[in-house]
Amino acid sequence: MGPSAIRYAGLASRLDELGYDYADLGNVETAVPEATESGDEHARFLPQIKETSQRIAQLVSHTVRDGFVPVVLGGDHSVALGTLAGLRDVHGPGGAIWIDAHGDLNSPETSPSGNVHGMVLAAALGLAGERFRDDGWGLPALEPGRVALVGVRSLDDGERELLRDQDVKVFTMSDLDRLGVERSVREALAHVAGSGFVHVSLDMDAIDPDVAPGVGTPVRGGLSYREAHLAMELVAETGLASSLDVVEVNPVLDRENETGKLAVELIASALGARIL
Repeated sequence: MGPSAIRYAGLASRLDELGYDYADLGNVETAVPEATESGDEHARFLPQIKETSQRIAQLVSHTVRDGFVPVVLGGDHSVALGTLAGLRDVHGPGGAIWIDAHGDLNSPETSPSGNVHGMVLAAALGLAGERFRDDGWGLPALEPGRVALVGVRSLDDGERELLRDQDVKVFTMSDLDRLGVERSVREALAHVAGSGFVHVSLDMDAIDPDVAPGVGTPVRGGLSYREAHLAMELVAETGLASSLDVVEVNPVLDRENETGKLAVELIASALGARIL
C-alpha cells in the first residue's frame, strides 16, 4: 500500500514538473503477510523477503544499466536489501546514508521483535549473521567505513554494541540539534562518498510523527518538515547520490495521505526541486 499511496499523492505529475523522463516499473510481487506463515520468530518472513529482494535487485540493476536513477518506494524498509544488492551487482560495493529514527543494525540474535526491517543495514554490511550470507542475497553490498546514520533517536542494546566496533558516522537527533542539519548531512555525505555508488535511504519515520504520521514505528522528536527538505536538498546539491529509496509509508496509519504527500515532496527535493 505504501507505493500506491505515494503514487496517489502525485509523484508522476511532480516528476513531470521537474522535467524528468521516467518509467514506473510497477509493484514488485511479494507475499501477503496476513496469508503467510511468519516462520522463524527471530527473522520473520525471511524467505519471502529474500525472494522479493532478489526481484527488486534485478529491477534495480537493469534500471542502472539502462541509464536511469533508481527510486524505490516502500513499504517496509527491507526493500532496501534488494536496492543495495542491485546496485552492488552493477557497481560493486558502495556507501549509504541512512536517514532513519532507528539504526536497523540488529541481527536475528539481537532483535527484540524479529522484524527484518530492523536488520537491513547490518545485513547490507555483512553483520547480520548466517541467515543473510550471500547465497543469492547479493550481500554484503556496503563497504565498511562508508555508512552514515542521520536522525537516529531509538537504538537497541545490540545496535549500540555493534556501533562501538564499526566506522559508522552517526548523527543522532541530539547531534542535529547541536550541529545543525546542514553540517550534519554534509559531513555524512562526505563520509560515504567514494567509488561504486552512494545510496540514500530515507525512512519516513526519521521525520517527526506530527508531520509524518503514517509510519509503522513512529518516534517523537524527529526532523521537522523544513529540516527534512533541507536534508534532501543537500543530497541534490552535492550530486553524490546515485539512487534513492523512500520507505515505511503506511497509509493505514496515515491522516489523509499526509505522509504519502510528504514523500512525494521529499523525492522532488532529492531530485533537484528548489523554491526559487
